[in-house]
Amino acid sequence: MSSNPQEGPAGGRLRFRVPGELEPTYANLAAITHSASEILIDFAQVMPQVAEARVKSRIVLTPMNAKLLLNALGEHLARFEAQHGEIHLPERPSLAEHLFGQSKQDKDGDEEEGGEGE
Repeated sequence: MSSNPQEGPAGGRLRFRVPGELEPTYANLAAITHSASEILIDFAQVMPQVAEARVKSRIVLTPMNAKLLLNALGEHLARFEAQHGEIHLPERPSLAEHLFGQSKQDKDGDEEEGGEGE
């Protein structure tokens, strides 16, 4: 799950083909949930003075691929900080906790274990 080409079939390099019409999605909030077999990440936008987040994209990963993504993000953040300096997070309760912490559904246990896509 790195941005570098990966080993493909028969030991060849896997190339990524990005369609020209693909629009990037900006997200400043992520809600993460899971079932027994999947990790779901909803990427959303929160606007100032608006009490509702708009989910723009849902990514469904296997637990193994989620862990590979976690490792790849860690590697890239380490390289970023080596080049640009440490990223400082606010103290608790932090903006990161607010934006990327548990959703109200997670805390209340309202969302079903299976969720969509199972």
